[in-house]
Amino acid sequence: MSDTDADADTDAVSTAETSMNADANASADGDTLRTPIVAVLGHVDHGKTTLLDTVRGSAVSEGEAGAITQHIGATAVPLETVSEMAGELVDPTDFDLPGLLFIDTPGHHSFTTLRSRGGALADIAVVVVDVNDGFQPQTIEALDILQRTGTPFVVAANKIDTTPGWTPTDGSPIQPTYESQPSAARDRLDEQLYELIGDLSDEGFSGDLYWRVQNFTKNVGVVPLSAITSEGVPDLLAVLMGLSQRYMREQMAIDVTGPGAGTILEVKDERGFGATVDVVLYDGSVRPDDIIAVGGTDGPIVTDVRALLQPRPNAEIRTEDRFDRVDIAQAAAGVKIAAPDLDNAMAGAPLRVVRDRDRASVVSEVEAELADIAVETADEGVVVKADTLGSLEAMANALKEADVPILRAEVGDVAPRDVAVASTANEERNQAILGFSVDVLSNASDELEESNVRLFADDVIYQLVENYESYVDEQERAQQETVLDKIVRPCRFRILEDHVFRQSSPAVVGVEVLSGTLKNNQYIVKWNRNEPTRVGELSGIQEQGEDVSSARAGTRVSVAMDGPTVGRQIEEGDELWVELPEKHAKILEQELTDEIPADELEALTSYLDSHRKRDPFWGK
Repeated sequence: MSDTDADADTDAVSTAETSMNADANASADGDTLRTPIVAVLGHVDHGKTTLLDTVRGSAVSEGEAGAITQHIGATAVPLETVSEMAGELVDPTDFDLPGLLFIDTPGHHSFTTLRSRGGALADIAVVVVDVNDGFQPQTIEALDILQRTGTPFVVAANKIDTTPGWTPTDGSPIQPTYESQPSAARDRLDEQLYELIGDLSDEGFSGDLYWRVQNFTKNVGVVPLSAITSEGVPDLLAVLMGLSQRYMREQMAIDVTGPGAGTILEVKDERGFGATVDVVLYDGSVRPDDIIAVGGTDGPIVTDVRALLQPRPNAEIRTEDRFDRVDIAQAAAGVKIAAPDLDNAMAGAPLRVVRDRDRASVVSEVEAELADIAVETADEGVVVKADTLGSLEAMANALKEADVPILRAEVGDVAPRDVAVASTANEERNQAILGFSVDVLSNASDELEESNVRLFADDVIYQLVENYESYVDEQERAQQETVLDKIVRPCRFRILEDHVFRQSSPAVVGVEVLSGTLKNNQYIVKWNRNEPTRVGELSGIQEQGEDVSSARAGTRVSVAMDGPTVGRQIEEGDELWVELPEKHAKILEQELTDEIPADELEALTSYLDSHRKRDPFWGK
């Protein structure tokens, strides 16, 4: 960055403010600009929740399972808070947006993507990237999802305060704090930032430092910042406000008096209210006494709103314990809705206000959305249980990536019927239940103890999938070891000259193992003109006078063979083979080539080649 860049920084913000102020005077007739919904995405531990904590002044990240956000949460940050944090970069008189509604998503590779009428719930996204780590697999997947859903985004280049030699200035816009740094620290940060811009290019996006971007519809802005020191956070807020008002005005303009539409974040029991739903309302409004239709485990639920509860400004709806009772909630907002019969409502499912519309058509809308996010199942696979519909979808995505088939997937605690279903699987690996953030009912625990079904439970999705994959790998290794113990192994060996200790009954000779594994109690063959002739059976192996059960390639041992006589069926210098049954040869070639040593594979290949000279299909 240079002085010219610094001037460009100030000019960019100033120009954007002027343009956005002009746009503010051209609001759609009768419509009000709603709060933009901002999704925060990125790789594990890159600082998503910490960034939001800085904005809202909370510490939600400290209470997350595995220090990872497992559920989507919503936080309304009013324009006043945005302006206070952004300082001179955001003049509240230049904006008619109410503020920003942040959605914090799980950051691992299977993070939940909530939908609104089949599209992305978020209007704009922030992809948080650690400047030290750069793009990681979950970063790339987040970009892929944003590209597929057509969601605009900016990159928050986080942890600039960890740059060697960096002297932090808490809460400062990026330009002045950058200019105050030693040249070595600036150079190092520049190098990291341009690596990120290169990573964006590799993924098919044109990007640059945000103050250099002339057209945000074609280029991705990169905002250097620190979630810990708040440096650069003012710039991020200014960019989000500016982009939302300037480029997304049409979708922000809604009729707040119309019947509301939203997506359920979580279903919770609240004292005095019973089952309630936390909802992101992205269109219209909802009022007490409205009739609503919501997605449930057994289909749409139609019920009457009894109360609306909203968290205080800057409070995270997932962790808040103090709510204000309100007479109306207008999009976009996070709101808790109390109503009868919500026990079977599902997180991630749609919510619609009926009001003056036909109830049957509204119910059909909800049914259609539920069908759209149904988990794909197979005739054979594992049973999956999760606490929310969003989590269930995330689990399904993660298992699909891992090539793990799903027989049944449901929201709710592990019940006896889940154990019964899992026990019917034909393959042992599929006799499993994967439970994400759910409990096991007491009667189901008894069923599990009496069955062969394995339960895998965790509060972190990627760990749950990894634990199951490790179990399957161990099973496969154990099965292969069992097969290898029972199967005849290939071996080629040679009778040594002047090492005949006994000619017959049994013949005792010294041999050198040329390739493969020589084991006791195996039949021995000798090849004559492409025909294998059985010459006897190995009845003993000794190495330096000690009995052994096997000998590997490169060793010399004495062996006893029942059947042959030296000088008749076998001679000094003869090359002999362990006789491989055709079925065993087929298993070795088709299933176990990766499990046997290279010299054993060589012996197998030679043995097969000899057989196939007379029968091309032998062992196939």
